[in-house]
Amino acid sequence: MQRVWFNKTFSSVGTAMRLIREADMAATGGKPRYHIVCSNTNAHAAAFLSAHEYAVEPPGLKGLNYVEWCLEFCRERDISIFWPGKEAGLIGTASARFAAIGTRVLSVATEEVLDLMHDKARFCDGLDLPMARPAEYRAVASIAEYDAAYAQLRPRYPKLCIKPSESVYGLGFAVLDEERSSAQLLLEGASYHINAQELRSGLAQMETFKTLLLMEYLDGHEYSADCIADHGSLICAVPRKKLHAPGSGQLIELRDDLLSACEKLTRDYGLNGVFNIQFRVGASGLALLEINPRMSGGIGMACAAGPNLPYLALAGFDQGYDKLSVPAIREGMRVAESAYAVELP
Repeated sequence: MQRVWFNKTFSSVGTAMRLIREADMAATGGKPRYHIVCSNTNAHAAAFLSAHEYAVEPPGLKGLNYVEWCLEFCRERDISIFWPGKEAGLIGTASARFAAIGTRVLSVATEEVLDLMHDKARFCDGLDLPMARPAEYRAVASIAEYDAAYAQLRPRYPKLCIKPSESVYGLGFAVLDEERSSAQLLLEGASYHINAQELRSGLAQMETFKTLLLMEYLDGHEYSADCIADHGSLICAVPRKKLHAPGSGQLIELRDDLLSACEKLTRDYGLNGVFNIQFRVGASGLALLEINPRMSGGIGMACAAGPNLPYLALAGFDQGYDKLSVPAIREGMRVAESAYAVELP
């Protein structure tokens, strides 16, 4: 039996572990090949409920100290495959040390590529993606740079937006509103909006700040593509179109330009395992938003359309993709998520 460890990561790991266990039982006739171990610094993490075995990580560890702890954890727990979340770049770089104790590391990309993808400004600067060019943007880190960028972009686009160069889950993203005050936006429930003048005043008070991207706002549909790949070769991509009407769910839609973009990005950056690529439609067509080098929060919705992506990525890494059959994607399927209550560990 292969002992597979998921360390501290995003909450979607719970869904991924459940999907792996379900597919593993079906593939082996009830005699599972994979024993799932999950760890987190939170002793009551909901993801523990989806694992065979769980452990609490010591708080405060990071960097090389965390890598050393992971090596010892793999020795003590006899881990066969390590699928890292926290410190994934450093752990991938140390893969030879893990291999020496019998642990294979499933890395999405090299440490250099992961660092690049986490810095949206630097990533977009070197991007070559003609079928889904990113929205026009300017990287700004001072009020002078912000004013210059605004003067360049605002005459060309009816709406602008802003987001941190380094962020996850859309934290810090906001559309600039030139008409409504912050109080009006709050009372009208206009989430992800900020008054343009108040934003500028706040930035001016700081003078310099962490790098932000001032961008053309793309007002079309957003697409989230959950992908699996084998060291630069795209195996499968399941795109979900996020519908605008509240409660209408998401639509599985296989756009040729989007799939071509996923294939090129996978090849160009040598991507591997499970990752997520986000796009949005604007006046010029499909545009890349970002690559998330991890499972998305909506991974379960993608898998409902056919391919069990976490299981396929694990089994492909473990046994080789040539031994796997990837189910057809149910294009046109409408998907959503349904929450239910559980008792925590």
